Amino acid sequence: MSISSDEVNFLVYRYLQESGFSHSAFTFGIESHISQSNINGALVPPAALISIIQKGLQYVEAEVSINEDGTLFDGRPIESLSLIDAVMPDVVQTRQQAYRDKLAQQQQQQQQQQQQQQQQQQQQPQQPQQQQQQQQVTVASASGSTAGSQLTANNGEGAANGEENGGHGLANHHGEMMEVERSVEIPQSKAMVLRGHESEVFICAWNPVNDLLASGSGDSTARIWNLSEASTGSSTQLSEGTLLATGSYDGFARIWTKDGNLASTLGQHKGPIFALKWNKKGNFILSAGVDKTTIIWDAHTGEAKQQFPFHSAPALDVDWQSNNTFASCSTDMCIHVCKLGQDRPVKTFQGHTNEVNAIKWDPTGSLLASCSDDMTLKIWSMKQDMCVHDLQAHSKEIYTIKWSPTGPGTNNPSANLMLASASFDSTVRLWDVERGVCIHTLTRHQEPVYSVAFSPDGRHLASGSFDKCVHIWNTQTGALVHSYRGTGGIFEVCWNATGDKVGASASDGSVCVLDLRK
Repeated sequence: MSISSDEVNFLVYRYLQESGFSHSAFTFGIESHISQSNINGALVPPAALISIIQKGLQYVEAEVSINEDGTLFDGRPIESLSLIDAVMPDVVQTRQQAYRDKLAQQQQQQQQQQQQQQQQQQQQPQQPQQQQQQQQVTVASASGSTAGSQLTANNGEGAANGEENGGHGLANHHGEMMEVERSVEIPQSKAMVLRGHESEVFICAWNPVNDLLASGSGDSTARIWNLSEASTGSSTQLSEGTLLATGSYDGFARIWTKDGNLASTLGQHKGPIFALKWNKKGNFILSAGVDKTTIIWDAHTGEAKQQFPFHSAPALDVDWQSNNTFASCSTDMCIHVCKLGQDRPVKTFQGHTNEVNAIKWDPTGSLLASCSDDMTLKIWSMKQDMCVHDLQAHSKEIYTIKWSPTGPGTNNPSANLMLASASFDSTVRLWDVERGVCIHTLTRHQEPVYSVAFSPDGRHLASGSFDKCVHIWNTQTGALVHSYRGTGGIFEVCWNATGDKVGASASDGSVCVLDLRK
């Protein structure tokens, strides 16, 4: 028998996921380097940890139930062991002694029965054959009990083999999927892997003007990668792309020049910063922290313009509605809309029944989408208190959402507006928000999906999952058009301004750039 820490960690990670402890699973997965293990999660059946614990508990019960001479008690004289009882030697010894006492009592009763039977046989010699049959039936029952245990073990072994065979079936099915995906697989020649980070890379973002890719890692560094081959011409983005903002677990936000020089240090949060956003004008930065507050910073001077202490628990995400108005969400299940200069929220949305993980305004700033651990996606309007749509289709927590850059107020006004949601149920869903219906369910990922991003023209969607895969989908048909398997779980995917490259950051410290030009 061999047990590795990687195997134990993987089963614990899966248990946390399946039990709905998504944040704990995320943290544990990072700290135990789950993504670097060679375990194929697709082959591990659901509830694997509970299953193996149950079998271990049954083994301890069997160990207690079987006497030193190998005899097995018929029936259960005392209640079955709890999991905590099973790991306490004193309790196990007490149960064993109780079984021994019960055995002695049973043996005494059997001796008395045998004596009575002998007396009856002496009195009624014509019944020995019938009595012998009764004795054989009793023995058969006892043997039946033993056989029953053996059958359970055999069935268990059969089940294990069944799982293994099922696993092979799954592997074959996975193989078939890979065969299909070979036609859409991005060749290695079109994938550039950037190495340098010494820990997981949680985030990456393109410069809005040039092919500069920024990445932020658990190794406490941010890196800027120059992927420009030549001048890419003018950009229609409003942002200048001259400064990079980073937020860290040390509680500081920092502003850097694109040459990598530190321009400002923003220090007012008391604890880790979970979200950081530039406004469109580029003069303010918005941050959300574990200290339950959100702060608007002056990007040029580095001073805090206003701190908003309205949440009762850590703030998880923020998004600008305009250049001075924003929304924030929290583990307190509330969403606040705040404005610079106002000392109270302009609007508060309540309706989620668990932590709100992400919020995003649509391109016109009229609708706000939110997603939560309560497995729902909600659409809100400033015109009403109740949500406009309560979209329920995912079977696990929804980690993030993105609006398509389409419809009124965008560079693609004739295309329909869509919303994408990424969930721990391993699926991505595309929604027609106007009708409140799911248009496509994208189901090729095998593990939780942490990131989605629309191409600048809205025709394609990139998704990144902890199954190490980046998938590119056609948003109109829902078809998979490109696929790439990296070397670590994918935390973030993003498109460059021209829509011909996708960046992805991974749990093994790698950053990959996929070139989608033909």
